Amino acid sequence: MKRRAFLTGSAAALAAPSVGRAQAKSTIRFVPEADLAVLDPVWTTASQTTQHTFLIYDTLWGQDAAYRPQPQMLEGHVVEDGGKTWKLTLRDGLKWHDGERVLARDCAASIRRWARRDAFGQALLAAADEIGYADDRTIVLRLKYPFPVPDALSKTTANVCAMMPERLAETDPFKQVTDPTGSGPFRFKADERVPGARVVYERNTAYVPRSGGTPAGTAGPKVAYFDRVEWTIMPDASTAANALQAGEIDWLLTPNADLVNTLRARKDLVVRVISPTGSISCMRFNQTQPPFDNPAIRRAFFPAIVQSDYMIAMNGEDRTRWRDGVGYFCPDLPMASKAGMEALTGPRSVDVAKRALEQAGYKGERVVLLGPADVPYAKILADVTADLYKRLGLNLDYQVMDWGTLVQRRAKTDPLDKGGWSVYQTNWPGPDQANPAGHVFLRGNGKDAAPGWAVSPRIEELRIQWLRTQDLEAQKKIAEQIQLQAFQDVPYIPLGQVINPTAYRANLTGMIEGVPVFWNIRRT
Repeated sequence: MKRRAFLTGSAAALAAPSVGRAQAKSTIRFVPEADLAVLDPVWTTASQTTQHTFLIYDTLWGQDAAYRPQPQMLEGHVVEDGGKTWKLTLRDGLKWHDGERVLARDCAASIRRWARRDAFGQALLAAADEIGYADDRTIVLRLKYPFPVPDALSKTTANVCAMMPERLAETDPFKQVTDPTGSGPFRFKADERVPGARVVYERNTAYVPRSGGTPAGTAGPKVAYFDRVEWTIMPDASTAANALQAGEIDWLLTPNADLVNTLRARKDLVVRVISPTGSISCMRFNQTQPPFDNPAIRRAFFPAIVQSDYMIAMNGEDRTRWRDGVGYFCPDLPMASKAGMEALTGPRSVDVAKRALEQAGYKGERVVLLGPADVPYAKILADVTADLYKRLGLNLDYQVMDWGTLVQRRAKTDPLDKGGWSVYQTNWPGPDQANPAGHVFLRGNGKDAAPGWAVSPRIEELRIQWLRTQDLEAQKKIAEQIQLQAFQDVPYIPLGQVINPTAYRANLTGMIEGVPVFWNIRRT
């Protein structure tokens, strides 16, 4: 497959940037992968919302560079009753952006709301008899059995367990919170929001960073050195790269693969990987609609999936930037295994997949593939899939839209003739697929699962076993069984691992590895 067939930009023709030059050293200008479509960190798993979340919200625990939970909003905690009672004590001086004091009842309500939507949270909710509070500073969790509470509440990728005022946390988790009142180091500037063009945050002067510790991951003191953070939405990769070279933006989160070498040659820029686990590309099926309500049809795609086709189309031939042979857990992390991987690494054949589709009962049903025009990597994934589906003879309806519309559209369970969908592609940060606890796309709990609404009672049963097992080797064995079951039930198809560098001006220092955050960064 030729990569150029799926690219819309070229390093050979860098367009003049349309963004104005930074006027003050107290402003950092950032280009995300796509616009911010949703403000609510519970309602969506979109990565832009996760990045927004760490600007305006805070968490009870953070995670350091080794993914170990560290107290953030907490002064400390005690564990009683053989691990079944947790008492969490809030730090002094925590305030919401509206000036009100952060109270334990706010945090208890935030945990309960988050737990209804998040994969790890749902496991916590199943383990909990009570998530409440004893006084203004003490959150209390009473459990049926021991549970890794700090690991759940410190997760750094979607959905983040962000603390919000009780009045907002009482919102139905299946409805969006649009009031962005948090307690984090920055405030959202709704009055400067320009959909499709700009998102603005200002430093929260009332924020008190935790004392002591070293900033790493989402742990340690969150010191904001910039007065403003401005996101400029620039879907055209060449325009964004040119703006970075001209000094008109400071940080381009994901430069186009064709432009990386050009940017790397500049002495005034830094191009490096800040997330070594990268992200995993996924083909997600809607299991509430024909034809993908049939697991045999979902399985039929495996012989035709060539992960390297997707990876090369997105990232070029440089294998330091991608990996194929990727299963249902992030490579190089403990739960990854070779169990069942012949489905993705054995002989590839479109003809074999065609016959499997016919034998599974595919009868020409319309397949609605969603693709985002303004997110280059996801558009490339969709283009490769569209080409494959045509070669397989599917009745394809390829619909391209902006990412914000796609995020809203994928939440719909309507039939295809009423705006529903069949399949879309996305990337998940590697840590999100580290283990069964937080792996959203591996949930098999139907209507309570992420869009796609996968059903797999066996995966759910194995997941519970994993959560109740403390021995690492036993957990690995259970993870192998989960992967084998996933190859049968096919909640999604892994398409490979992407290890993208980020690019920023060399006069920025203090960039933290992990999810993109905006504290600790200075301009020299």
